[in-house]
Amino acid sequence: MQKNIFVIVIYIGLLFISSKGFTQKISNEFSEFSFGKAYSDRSTVIQTAEPYEENGQYGFEYGTEKHVSISKDSHTLFSKQPFYFSVDVPEGNYKVTVGYQGLRDSTFKSTVRSESRRLQLEKVEIRQHKTVEKSFIVNRKDARIREGEYVSLKKPRELEKLDWDDKLTLEFQHTNNISYIRVEQVNDVPTIFLAGNSTVVNQEHEPWASWGQMIPRFFDAHIAVANHAESGLALSSFLSSKRLDKILSVAKPGDYLFIEFGHNDQKERGEQAGAYKGYTERMRQFVKEFRAVGGTPVILTSTARRAFDTNGTLQYTLGDYPDAARKVAQELRVPLIDLNKMTRTFYETLGVEGSKQALVHYAANTFPDQPAPLQDNTHFNTYGAYQIAKMVLQGIIDNHLNIRKHMIDFKNYDPIKPDRPQLWEWPLSIKNSDVKPDGN
Repeated sequence: MQKNIFVIVIYIGLLFISSKGFTQKISNEFSEFSFGKAYSDRSTVIQTAEPYEENGQYGFEYGTEKHVSISKDSHTLFSKQPFYFSVDVPEGNYKVTVGYQGLRDSTFKSTVRSESRRLQLEKVEIRQHKTVEKSFIVNRKDARIREGEYVSLKKPRELEKLDWDDKLTLEFQHTNNISYIRVEQVNDVPTIFLAGNSTVVNQEHEPWASWGQMIPRFFDAHIAVANHAESGLALSSFLSSKRLDKILSVAKPGDYLFIEFGHNDQKERGEQAGAYKGYTERMRQFVKEFRAVGGTPVILTSTARRAFDTNGTLQYTLGDYPDAARKVAQELRVPLIDLNKMTRTFYETLGVEGSKQALVHYAANTFPDQPAPLQDNTHFNTYGAYQIAKMVLQGIIDNHLNIRKHMIDFKNYDPIKPDRPQLWEWPLSIKNSDVKPDGN
């Protein structure tokens, strides 16, 4: 009898320990933040807006807690100004769900970005008295590859980026009336990894932008986009800074790797420099190593530079690099998205002056602390980046990639018929810089 009681006590004790472990696991994988009242038994109820720094687990950033009000009557967070909300979570993919509550007297629209200005929701319309729930996937990454091995981040540029810090940050724009925000870790969605340079990276500051930070907006909550690109990188420096190692350490069968290089590869010197030498060999390496983990590589030719001569003819400035990328794709039977060809058509369609509207060309004092004009024929503004993201999406369709099934709000795109720049709307983030990205 005593022996049986002893066994029962141990069993109950193990259940208690297991239960505590299970609860801790769930709290790491699922968080719900509700405003004014609980919407589930796992809600963290926020009654007053507090800075993230005060508890280190969740909260508002950059002083934007002053931009929000939490109503005890409607049980919502309301704001007509930009605000940032952060949650401390481990590295991984997260399904973020925003629960909107319609206002009594008007329709409003909300835009949401994540981390370093990645567009996730664009002008979502919430009508009077209606409730709307929207979900999307955010990839949260860090520099750790394995014990004692890390990505070599650029200092200080990348050390200051939201993309590489220890939390998941959401940026809310336009008007917002929110009942709850859920953050749930997911492990079974395909991930699109991006490897590239300043034309691909998530640009942290206005007015710079790249297609890699626009493309998440066009996928549903069953696809993650993990952008590992960085300004100034070539295939060689992407490898030497261990970024491919990082991707391979977290990639799984069914994932994708989009590879776009060429601008900075032109600057290499030495015996192996050149489109048909080191560039070609490294491109093959990227393809073979990603295939080895069960993933699908996709090669993209480099975006063209805006380089018109005095006669208004667009020049070829990338030498043999686009051709070399095409040849590797053909040789290894890799899907190819010819951004070089499409961006050339795009610039020529807009014309010599009109094409400036797609790149960073702004008069002095357009942005705070910008005393001199900005004239950059390599790097895109938000309108240009959005158009190029659509070119990539068209390439996904043309190559019949399985991820096309998860594309939303997109039918087709022809660079001969781009969206009108005059209709483009992008509420500015609070960070801006007049410093050109590396690799100009």
